[in-house]
Amino acid sequence: MNRLKGKVIAVTGGARGVGYEICKRFSEENPEIIYSIDALPAAYSHAQVRPLQFSITDRPAIADFISRARREFGHIDVLINNAAVTRDAMLVKMTEEQWDTVIEVNLKGAFNMTQAVAPLMLEQKKGSIISVSSGSGVYGNIGQTNYAATKAGLIGMTYSWAKELNLKGGEIRCNVLAPDNIETEMAQSIPAGILEPLIARTPFKRMCRPYEVANTALFLASDESSFINGQVICVNGGLRL
Repeated sequence: MNRLKGKVIAVTGGARGVGYEICKRFSEENPEIIYSIDALPAAYSHAQVRPLQFSITDRPAIADFISRARREFGHIDVLINNAAVTRDAMLVKMTEEQWDTVIEVNLKGAFNMTQAVAPLMLEQKKGSIISVSSGSGVYGNIGQTNYAATKAGLIGMTYSWAKELNLKGGEIRCNVLAPDNIETEMAQSIPAGILEPLIARTPFKRMCRPYEVANTALFLASDESSFINGQVICVNGGLRL
């Protein structure tokens, strides 16, 4: 398939889970290159995927990456803000370190990457920025004050970007994916007493599979979604109905 033909794509958190599935799925659509940020080279066997190891909290490293992408290809067409960490705790027990770590990676990291990539998209007056939020960011979740705050923040930032980046003309699409209960390593830390009732309330009676999020991301990254901007797309099997 050629839905991403010639596109330069950056995916944060591409080493595992949803990020890995996005890299794998996107590589089947003939992109020019996929930069997988903060990923281990051993995780990939796809010629189109180029792992780069740096932190999205490191602004000088991000600037170096932008210079490299500009030098090598001259443009970045798609940015996937996917990288995230959890440091769950009940509100009254959450430490400042737990709060700061999650805010720094999940929220500020996405801000750092988008602020760096945006000038290239503004130059070409086109692009797609996709931020991976969560049902926790839309509805909140017990024990996840910090995580929910970052995922809600991604939605608010995306609404702002969808307006701001197109003020001078162009078609830079900014959208959010909000999946729930994905079968990833992160989900393994969820107690059964919390996870099982969520699965029971889902009409499909199962968890979301990572490739299902990747397929939705592919639609938003491709020109097939050319008139979708400023939207939150929930990939949750009807859990929140």
